[in-house]
Amino acid sequence: MRVLYLYCHPLPESFHGGIKTAALAALGRAGHEVDLCDLYAEGFDPVLSAEGRRNYHDESVNQQGLERYVERLRAAEGLVVQFPTWCFGPPAMLKGFFDRLFMPGVAFDISDPANVRPMLQNIEKVIGVSTYGRPRSRAFLVGDPPRKMVKRYLRWFVARTASVQYLALYHMNVAPEPKRKAFIAEVERAMERC
Repeated sequence: MRVLYLYCHPLPESFHGGIKTAALAALGRAGHEVDLCDLYAEGFDPVLSAEGRRNYHDESVNQQGLERYVERLRAAEGLVVQFPTWCFGPPAMLKGFFDRLFMPGVAFDISDPANVRPMLQNIEKVIGVSTYGRPRSRAFLVGDPPRKMVKRYLRWFVARTASVQYLALYHMNVAPEPKRKAFIAEVERAMERC
């Protein structure tokens, strides 16, 4: 399977960096072809500019400057999205990726505005991997937006038969080393089954 691994964390030495290393190794062991899209390392510009917003619905120009990212999305059969949860949401960099790339002609067909259709039917597997500084009960109280982003929002754009999985380590800031290691092992197992 061709997997687009969408990674969003600014610090390579972070716990997320360790998760990413383990996950990529597991995907490799399982024989998957992986395209690592490290948003910070690639210097992705998450800002939807005034011009970008004006051109958003114009499919003849809305992909300008984003062609390589569009190609990568279209080539993917699996999508892994790894990110920390900050302020009970994804980092601005990742939100900006969705703001800029999930547009008409790429992620959905809006030629009939009354019947918008998803266009990322090539993606048959979605896995979200996130960490939270707070406990799950607190995330639940605010609706756990990152979980919904993966399980509901992304789910709509991909193949109807796609499987969607969300892996989260809550209250990471106080998680003991065995719990952190167990989470990495859970991520590895998910990647090997991908």
